[in-house]
Amino acid sequence: MSYQVTIIGGGPSGLMAAIAAAEQGASTLLIDKGNKLGKKLAISGGGRCNVTNRLPQEEVIKHIPGNGRFLYSPFSVFNNYDIIDFFEELGVSLKEEDHGRMFPVSNSAKSVVNALINRLHDLDVTIKTNTPVEAIDYGHDKHTVILKSKQKIETKTVILAVGGKAVPHTGSTGDGYAWAKKAGHTITELYPTEVPLLSNERFIKEKTLQGLALREVGLSVLNPKGKPIITHKMDMLFTHFGVSGPAVLRCSQFVVKELMKGSKTVTLSIDALPDRTEQEIYDQYVPLIDNNPKKSIKNIFKGIVPERYLDFLLTQNDINTDDKTANISREKIKNLINDLKQFKFDINGSQPLEKAFVTGGGVSTKEITPITMQSKLMHGLYFCGEILDIHGYTGGYNITSAMVTGRVAGMNAAWEAL
Repeated sequence: MSYQVTIIGGGPSGLMAAIAAAEQGASTLLIDKGNKLGKKLAISGGGRCNVTNRLPQEEVIKHIPGNGRFLYSPFSVFNNYDIIDFFEELGVSLKEEDHGRMFPVSNSAKSVVNALINRLHDLDVTIKTNTPVEAIDYGHDKHTVILKSKQKIETKTVILAVGGKAVPHTGSTGDGYAWAKKAGHTITELYPTEVPLLSNERFIKEKTLQGLALREVGLSVLNPKGKPIITHKMDMLFTHFGVSGPAVLRCSQFVVKELMKGSKTVTLSIDALPDRTEQEIYDQYVPLIDNNPKKSIKNIFKGIVPERYLDFLLTQNDINTDDKTANISREKIKNLINDLKQFKFDINGSQPLEKAFVTGGGVSTKEITPITMQSKLMHGLYFCGEILDIHGYTGGYNITSAMVTGRVAGMNAAWEAL
C-alpha cells in the first residue's frame, strides 16, 4: 500500500492536516489507534468544543506562553479567523462567548467532529481507525510506516499529529516522541500544564474550604523573593487536594516550572478584591467599625467575600466571628484586610501529566521550519499539534495552535509529495 501523504493521529491537528493534504490533490491516509477520530475534540470545552478564539493575533499568541512566538509564521498562512471561515464553510455556525471563545451554535462538539469527518469522506481520504503504528522506517525518497499488525505502508511524506501525554484516555500516550527521536529530533522535558495544584497546607488537609469557589479573584504565583511571576484574574476552586479552577489552571505551568527548578514549594497569593486597594477597603470599613462598636465583626464585613472564606480569614487572624468590633485591635483589622488582598499559601506539587489538560515540552521547535512545519533534520517529515513544544492556556488557544499547524503541515507535505 502506498500514499503520498500519511498522517498519524486523528485529533484536531491530524484531521486538519488530512483535509489540507487531500485538498491539494495528494493521495492521503489518516491512521489512528483509537476506535474514533476526534476524541479530544469531542470532550473539549466541556463537550461543546471551543474551536478557536476571536481575539487579535497578538493576543492569541500572548495566550500561548509556551513558544507561541513560533506560530507567527504559520499564522501568516492560516490563522484563527481562517479557522472560523473554514467551519462556517463546512456548515458549522459559530458564536462568540466571553474572552473571544468561539463555540458551535449547536453547543455540541459532535457537530464539529462530524463536519471534519464528512469533509475527509468528501475528499476520499483513506481512514484507518483501531490501527496502532509500531514504527517508522525513514528512507531516502520515501518512508515506511509499520503497523502493529506488521502491515507496511509506503509514503512520500509523514505527518506526526499524535498529541502529547495529557488526557491519555483520548489516545495521547506519547507514542510520537520515539519516532521523532529516531529522526534525530530533541524532545524537551515534558511537564503538566493547565493542571490542578496540590497543597499540604493545614486548611487544605482539614478540608476547611473544600468545594468553595471564589469568583474573579487575582491569583498570583510568587517567585522565591515574593514578587509576582504572573497574575490571572479569573475564578478558582478549593479542593480536597489543593486548588483548581480557571485561574489555577492558567497559573499552573508557572508553578510547575518553579518546582522543576528545584523549589520545594511555590507560594500563591489570592487577591479576593482585585478592583480595590487595601487603603480603599480600610477607609470604607474603619468608620463602620467605629460607628458600630456593638456589632459583630462578621456582620460589618458580611458580603465582602463568600461567608466561608470570610469565616476562614477571621479565624486565620485569631478573630472570633461573634467578636464585637469594639474589642478588636486596629492591627487585627489591618491584617484581616491584608489577607483579603493577599492571602498567601504554599503549593508543593501538581497532579501528574496524565491528569493535565495540556502537555508542556515536546519536539523542539528549533528543529522545525515554522512556515512549512517540516523537520529540519529529515526530508518528508512534518509535525503538528501537541507533540510540539508549544502550549497555551485553555480557551481555544491549544486547538487554534493544533489546527493552524495541522493545516500548514498538510498543505506542505502534499506539495512535497506531489
